Amino acid sequence: MRLKLTLTQKRSMLGLLFIAPWLIGFIFLFAGPLAQSISFSFNKLTVSPGGYELQNVGWSNFTDALFVDANFNRILTESILGMIVDVPLILFFSLFSAVLLNQKFRGRGIARAIFFLPVILASGAVAAAESSGLINLVGNAEVAEQLGQASSQFNIRSMVMILFEAGFPISFIDYIVEAVMRIYEIISNSGVQILIFLAALQSVPGSMYEVAKIEGATAYETFWKVTFPMVSPLILTNIIYTIIDSFSDSPVTKMIYETAFKTQNFGLSAAMAWLYTIIVSILLLVMGYIVSRKTFYHN
Repeated sequence: MRLKLTLTQKRSMLGLLFIAPWLIGFIFLFAGPLAQSISFSFNKLTVSPGGYELQNVGWSNFTDALFVDANFNRILTESILGMIVDVPLILFFSLFSAVLLNQKFRGRGIARAIFFLPVILASGAVAAAESSGLINLVGNAEVAEQLGQASSQFNIRSMVMILFEAGFPISFIDYIVEAVMRIYEIISNSGVQILIFLAALQSVPGSMYEVAKIEGATAYETFWKVTFPMVSPLILTNIIYTIIDSFSDSPVTKMIYETAFKTQNFGLSAAMAWLYTIIVSILLLVMGYIVSRKTFYHN
């Protein structure tokens, strides 16, 4: 007898099939090291001729990371605050760029490649090739230093005075200043998010725009009543991706690596890693809960 499945069950099976490669890789490649890192965080690891020995120290590694280490709390706080500042800016820039790149104009393919170029240049392969001398993206160090000094001549004080005289609150001015100071990081970290938003924009049915045009909706109204609700599910996706992507070049990640492989304190390093993971996971849950309540799903 042929088993009849509902549409919801078929979609669930398709979702499981989609994540099956990741799930298999996690079980066979990551589950073991993950459990091992939990064990390391509650022990003092000592390298021995036969491998390593573990001495149980309880919560000592966690208390040392939070209350003894002079830099972990500061770097962790700065990293989390920087993440909170960067995520909205990256999402806004990505959506704005995707809307522009979705328009029909000559050279659209080249423009899309240019926006994705920072992702390629920031990849590990390019960085490794540059460090090994195979390619040279920076050029002469003196020239790079001169360019850096020239780019830093922008007078941020004048912009602050203009915004302050316009009546904007101090918190908003601080946020704008942070955005200007981080403009390179925002652009270089927006390539994948632009592609995701671009795919979402191209999946919006053209009939919806035709109906909006017949009803006399302006471009502004069409964006907020049609475009934005249709791409809202991908906003949550991009938030999660942006937060997870911040792990790659986070100062906390670098500190965890140095603690493990330079000072040989693997227990403290594992405790730092789990503290960072727990805090970021809480941030993900809070952001996911808030955004999912405002997300529109079109069936």
